[in-house]
Amino acid sequence: MKERARILVVGGGYVGMYTALRLQEKLGQELRRGEAEITVVTPDPYMTYQPFLPEAAAGAISPRHVVVPLRRVLGHCHVIIGEAQAIDHAARTATVTTLATDEEGTGGRLLTYDELVLAPGSVSRTLPIPGLAEHGIGFKTVEEAIGLRNHVLEQMDIASSTRDPALRDAALTFVFVGGGYAGVEALGELEDMARYATRYYHNLRPEDMKWILVEASDRILPEVGEEMGRYTVSELRRRNIDVRLHTRLESCADRVAVLSDGARFPTRTVVWTAGVKPHPVLAATDLPLTDRGRLKCTPELTVQGTTHAWAAGDAAAVPDVTAAEPGRDCAPNAQHAVRQARLLADNIVHSLRGEPLETYAHKYAGSVASLGFHKGVAHVYGRRIKGYPAWFMHRAYHLSRVPTFNRKARVLAEWTLAGLFKREIVSLGSLEHPRAEFELAAGGKPSQDPPDNPKGSS
Repeated sequence: MKERARILVVGGGYVGMYTALRLQEKLGQELRRGEAEITVVTPDPYMTYQPFLPEAAAGAISPRHVVVPLRRVLGHCHVIIGEAQAIDHAARTATVTTLATDEEGTGGRLLTYDELVLAPGSVSRTLPIPGLAEHGIGFKTVEEAIGLRNHVLEQMDIASSTRDPALRDAALTFVFVGGGYAGVEALGELEDMARYATRYYHNLRPEDMKWILVEASDRILPEVGEEMGRYTVSELRRRNIDVRLHTRLESCADRVAVLSDGARFPTRTVVWTAGVKPHPVLAATDLPLTDRGRLKCTPELTVQGTTHAWAAGDAAAVPDVTAAEPGRDCAPNAQHAVRQARLLADNIVHSLRGEPLETYAHKYAGSVASLGFHKGVAHVYGRRIKGYPAWFMHRAYHLSRVPTFNRKARVLAEWTLAGLFKREIVSLGSLEHPRAEFELAAGGKPSQDPPDNPKGSS
């Protein structure tokens, strides 16, 4: 290499982890000689494989097998568990807060770098809807997925034991807002799980539950095409799931979901999956952004108009050079993110060695989605597939994409065992408040406040 390089990777998701993994592979000798160092700043010590969150929520996969420990796979990188608060690329510095800086009260820690990789991903896009902040449940993290599973089973327990018909009806009404992958797959898997669980309740039937999907546009799952989207709507309605298109959530205050079509549903469950937005750290940089808040990038995955700054994934607006019409960007999904990460790492190495950069060009292959056990839809290379074949394709594809052989083997073993034995339908909601019993035993009163950890369930 021309000179020693300090590479800072902000984010430990798809792009962050795969970029660092590829860099430590390509720069193995340089890392051993001390000519390069890779630092990864991430809020979590693991990468979450988000396509498996619906199955984790349904109990088909253990939560620990949905995540990949970064310190294990990035053995030659310096992993810092923290958040980048601001980046001054002109000065090549990043302000980072960690658990230690919070405890010490010393403020952010300043990191210097030579090459910057911005891959912070995205956060849930919310709207100022009355009651959403108090009662809404997200579905982007493994903590939220397991919390939602516990919540659904808890509502079934409440409905089974109450004598109040209004409380029972509210407990058995589940409203999902957003008809994209996250919303449809989460609803499909959880409805399947809850339907199965009713056989163990003496006074609950599947017909007692109301599952409602609210979508503001005219179709759901746009990624699988219009025809498969219509099939998905008919399949969900065949399962007595109320799909409402051209409809918005107006309010969920006082545990009543009010929709734009005038419908009102007393409910204790509102799941918000209505899209994402770029991570807030992007606004705290001196790098160029699009009108939607994403980084302006080149087809070589550099940040437009700058040097030594790179980006990919949800945070980056990368031109799609394979698109028929000019000006289109690559979709912010895992299919592009994983491929972009490999090329991004290769281009950093090319840049450090004075070699020409490569252009990112990948034609979108299609999409697969699960609608529950043995149910799915797919639109792959122009072919439309539904039912069991699509569900099998969904599992096969994501098994091939989940990182590390260790995770692949564990997930496959769990799927095999799930096919041989009955589903687990145990709620472990007490895990979210582990000190409650001890506080009670010690003579105190268990706190009803949300935990200090922002990822804890409320």
